[in-house]
Parts: sequence; structure tokens; C-alpha cells
Amino acid sequence: MKRLVLAFAAAAASLTGAGTAAAADPDSCRLVRMSDPGWTDITSTNAMLGVVLQGLGYDQKVDTLAVPVTFESLKNKQIDVFLGNWMPAQKRFIDPLTESGSIEVVTTNLKDIRFTLAVPDYVAKEGIRNFADLAKHADKFDKKIYGIEPGAPANQNIQKMLDAKEFGLAGWSLVESSEQAMLSQVDRAKRAKKWIVFLAWEPHPMNTKYAPAYLAGGDAYFGPNFGAASVQTVTRKGFSADCPNLGKLLQQVRFTVDAENRIMGQILDKGQDAREAAKAELKARPNLLGVWLAGVTTRDGRDGLAAVRKQLGL
Repeated sequence: MKRLVLAFAAAAASLTGAGTAAAADPDSCRLVRMSDPGWTDITSTNAMLGVVLQGLGYDQKVDTLAVPVTFESLKNKQIDVFLGNWMPAQKRFIDPLTESGSIEVVTTNLKDIRFTLAVPDYVAKEGIRNFADLAKHADKFDKKIYGIEPGAPANQNIQKMLDAKEFGLAGWSLVESSEQAMLSQVDRAKRAKKWIVFLAWEPHPMNTKYAPAYLAGGDAYFGPNFGAASVQTVTRKGFSADCPNLGKLLQQVRFTVDAENRIMGQILDKGQDAREAAKAELKARPNLLGVWLAGVTTRDGRDGLAAVRKQLGL
């Protein structure tokens, strides 16, 4: 009888262990490789996810990669996750890859945002409200449109527009640099009350700091409703199947414009570390963790929500 009881106990322990193992991801999933094109919004969302991953027992590695390189790296399985697939701006990059099954769209992590050309509010008050208004004041704009880093799909859309001489923009040029360099130029122009047209989007603290007026009329290049956009989470092929616990987490992670604005503001205006800003945001909104971590465990199969809350001191 004693041997029988011990046998039942061993079997129960074995089943319990099997259940835990089934709930956890394998060692090959410990390191989550991600991309950041150098955009503060993606730096912010990567940081929020990174805090959660750390609490769950995963490691995060973020490489700074231009958008075209990011998609090529996903295709070649050199990175695992990208939180910044802006649609429809990146449609021509991602469509061939999803059609071939090279990468997978997990979810839409941010909705109802704008992404198109804009001017400062004091320029808009002078009647610049539409793409078609720019050419009428070419000299004031110095025939320049300020964009972000080379290779960005939005820049390519602007260049395509200029090459086609749309809206009477013959002889205009695109100034490519980076998000920060572009905004520095906007800042200088605003202080001097000079005219400037630049690429703008939300979420971003620029919407508060510079009060940009988004231009209408660019539907053919940025989409309707002032470039109405959404942002998707995409992964390399097979990532969710290989790492189902992480796959479940990624399906449930959603961001808001307000939250991203707050984190970006801390990074850009106060020089705070992105991870620290993300921690502060998550601590201030603990209910968000319950949504993200529903049914998600730590890498070794323990309660995921409890582990992340403990890490945050909640």
C-alpha cells in the first residue's frame, strides 16, 4: 500500500511538472530580438514591452535598424518582433512578405492616429491648410520638405510625390535626416517664426510642443483623413508557434496615444531613460498589466502577472 501511495504521488508530481513545462516557452525563446528604426514612439513601446519581458524571465535585445532592413531581418529570422509596422505607409514593404508567408502579422497595437505632412500653427493661420497650398508660397518654404531617416516609407512617399511634380512642387527637395534632427529644425523655425513643412504623426510630444496643423489633400500618398494610420505588431515566421507564451503576450499588448505621448515626453523633454519612463507609466496604470498578461506565464510557467507586479513593486 505504501508503495502504491508513493507511486500515485510520483505520477501526480510528474503530471504537475508536465503541465508547468507546457505553459512555459523553451530556452530558445529566452532572448527576444527586436528592432527600433530610431523613432521615439517605437523606443517607448519597446521599453514598455521590455519591462514586462524582464519580469517574465525573458531577455530583450533591440537593434537600431532602418525599416527596409527590419523587414529583411524579419524575413531572414535575424530578429523576432517589430512593434512599428505603420499602415498603410509600410504596405508595400509588408504585403509581399505576408503573401509569401515570410513574416506574420500578430495584431494591431495602436489605432486611430495621423501620419502626414504638417506645418506649424502660425503657418496654418496664413492659409496653408492643404498640400496644394504649398507651391503658392515656395520661397517661404525654401522649396524644402523635412522628413525623417533615409529609407523610411514616408520619405519614399514624399519623394515619389516630388518626382511626379504633384501639387506644383517642381524643384522642391526632400531633406532626410532623422526624427530628432527634423524636430530640431522645426524647433529653430518655430522660434524664428519661419515657415517649414515637415512630416508629423501621432502619438508624439510634437503635437503639444509645436501645435502642428496637419495638411489635407495628401490622400494619394498618405491615405485619407490626414493619413489615418494604425500600427501593427509583426514577427518572423513561426515565432508564435515556437514561443506560444510570448505569442499570447504579443496578441494582447495594445498601446494608447496618451501613454506613448507621456513616455516620449519624458524621453525627449526630460532626458529620462526609456526603460525608466516605461516603468513609471506601467506603475501608474497597473490595470493595463492585467489585460496584457491574462493567461500569460513567466518563462518557467509561474504566474506572469504576479511576477511583473512584483518587479514593479506593486
